[in-house]
Amino acid sequence: MALTYTDLVEVDLGKLGSAVSDWKKSVDMLKTAAEYARKGMQAKSDKARWAGVNATVTREFVTKTAKEISDLHVEADSIHTVLVDGHTELVALQKKIRTAVQQDAPTLGVRVEDIGEGKVRCFFPHVRGDTDERTQEQLDAKQELEDRVNRLVAHASEIDASLARALAKSHGGDKHNAGHASYESLDDAQAERAVELAELGPKMTDKQYMELNSIMRFNATDADFSTDFYTSLGGPKETLEFYGRMSLDGTMGDDKERLALTRQLQRNMGLALASATDPDNRSHLPASWSSEFRKLGAQRVELYPGAGSAPYGYQLLGGILRYGNYDARFINPIAEHIVQLHKKDPYRFVENKPTVGGSDRDWGFNPSGKNGNGYDPLTSVLEGLGHSPEAAKKFFTDPPTVYRADGTADKNGALPYKDYFEALNDKDFTWAPDSLAHPSSDEAAHAREMGPDALGHALEAATTGSAWDADPPVLHRDEQTADIMEKVINRYNVASDHGPPPEVMKDSLARMGAAYIDDLNYSIMDFGKAGDELGRARIFGDSSDGSAHRSFGEQGARNFMMLVAGDEEGYQTLSAAQQVYTASGLASHEGARDDGIAFAHNSAKANGILDESRAHQIREDFKDDETARNLAMEKQGEWRKTLASGGVAAGVAAVTAGATAVFLGPAAGVVAATAVPVVVEVVGSTLDTGYGTHTLQYLEDNEYKNDPEALRSVQGLEAAGERGAWVPVNNYADTIGMTQAEKLELNREIEGSYRDGKDAISDAEKVSQ
Repeated sequence: MALTYTDLVEVDLGKLGSAVSDWKKSVDMLKTAAEYARKGMQAKSDKARWAGVNATVTREFVTKTAKEISDLHVEADSIHTVLVDGHTELVALQKKIRTAVQQDAPTLGVRVEDIGEGKVRCFFPHVRGDTDERTQEQLDAKQELEDRVNRLVAHASEIDASLARALAKSHGGDKHNAGHASYESLDDAQAERAVELAELGPKMTDKQYMELNSIMRFNATDADFSTDFYTSLGGPKETLEFYGRMSLDGTMGDDKERLALTRQLQRNMGLALASATDPDNRSHLPASWSSEFRKLGAQRVELYPGAGSAPYGYQLLGGILRYGNYDARFINPIAEHIVQLHKKDPYRFVENKPTVGGSDRDWGFNPSGKNGNGYDPLTSVLEGLGHSPEAAKKFFTDPPTVYRADGTADKNGALPYKDYFEALNDKDFTWAPDSLAHPSSDEAAHAREMGPDALGHALEAATTGSAWDADPPVLHRDEQTADIMEKVINRYNVASDHGPPPEVMKDSLARMGAAYIDDLNYSIMDFGKAGDELGRARIFGDSSDGSAHRSFGEQGARNFMMLVAGDEEGYQTLSAAQQVYTASGLASHEGARDDGIAFAHNSAKANGILDESRAHQIREDFKDDETARNLAMEKQGEWRKTLASGGVAAGVAAVTAGATAVFLGPAAGVVAATAVPVVVEVVGSTLDTGYGTHTLQYLEDNEYKNDPEALRSVQGLEAAGERGAWVPVNNYADTIGMTQAEKLELNREIEGSYRDGKDAISDAEKVSQ
């Protein structure tokens, strides 16, 4: 019977703590008894000069008795060990769930109800006279609490089941014989059970599959568990065989429950492999696993004896690598080898994909269904780098190592490209179609988009220092990440000789731009190369993640912004980021009026660049259809008004952990969670509060509370853009006590800066025609 929410909240774990203490006493006493039996009774028996039948029987009895006492000590020690681990984990989980229920729930006005089978539901109780209407933010908070409590209960249930199983195996069920299974930790026992289940392979029932996933879900990132698990599987080859069989089993046919279980296994195995291969963990797999995976990568791995064809090792490994934050020392040699094999023959791996029809178009080695079927390992390993920021950074900056086909390093080899950024971002790079769709279908037309999309994810991780889909994302920028971002800006911009980016990469470019919105603004303030002389370092202050500001050049920044903001989603992401960054800068300059006004001018120019970039692209897209063009302009203008009237403030979900950025959610108009750096401190700043709290308050109280009548009167993108550029500056002017005459003059100046930004894009538009 599964542990319930009520059990976890109400159980007195002090009794379990007392049992742990009692078992410790038993272990100590049995240790003493075992030593006495070995050094005393058995030692005397071994030295005794006995003869005859009785002597043999007596000596055997003494030896057996000494061994049984020793076995009792081992059994007691195993029981005590797993009890200690189980008690420690359950106490921690109980503390968390009590905090959630007794503190977080009342704060949200939510009640938690036990609905049985280890599940709860959270709800807002009806209050007499209340309309029972809730904001989306309140509903999201309620759901987050419900999910959190259910995870805690599920984790506790897994600990309870594992503990019971380990105790039963340690005891063995024989009252007259000690010496059965012994464990050095609860992780040891859980890994043993996980491998027992894994050995069943596709023969696992759904119930057994759920048990395996439950064990792995809560232990995958525990290096002791993950190392034991992979070691017990047998090795790299056995790991690939197990994953391959389970993946094909789960993606075959139309069994949605089995597919869901296989997707969980894929994620769990990835997270576990990442923790098991991190050399910095106390427990970890040997470095030979990476070299063995490279050796197997270009070889066929037979999953079923006598099968007509077999997948390559890298196709199997790729499915696992899609999940987990991997150490560069493990994943980067594999990634390098895969890129080099791909460059020599882009179709080497995908040519062995099966020909299937009907509903089995997802059959393969990527049960997640995200970005391909798993037959192209390049897409898979790039997704892995997209979740491994430090490894991605090194992958795009470290000098390449040449590898032979068998995965061994070739110290005398040479490559036709200087680094992997150059190789993968070459406009002539051939991406393989990772799809089982019929060649003439619409789906097949997008089959080559998976690789570029994964490349965008890897670049996001490399430039931001955060997994591309982290929620919330946290910025960890440094000199190397800025170097990569500079390469991105130089490669992807409206003036690039290498052509436009693949359409599927544009969302990644937008999030990268948002993560460097401070440096893009910093770069724009460089008219006549006078930025440094005019004190832009002072004006822009310190970056919120501690990184030094990087200038990408005024034209470089502008050309990149024009490319990204031309796209609807890119425009929304960069505009939302610009609004937040402007708010933080103006809030930080409340005690430095001149610098604040300079910052405001530059922000207005940046807004002009973004607005005109989108307007230009709309004109291009609908140049032969005036009605469609006007509708698109109005649509974008309405979004801009929403942004200016509170959309960003509502979408600012939090200041991310470590106080490195503000993170924007969908309510701000962005599609995915986006990190935005803010101004921490500037010379003359009078802020005495945390920058994050101050910025959020500034957003809420000042910047986006516009007159509804005025907003309703605004039509189209241009007018909404002008309004959005002026409102934050107007509120800043009020904050620092400007007179109406001063504000009038400032308004004219800000208009000029805004139009400077628009004109810069208009000039570029004329050149491109």
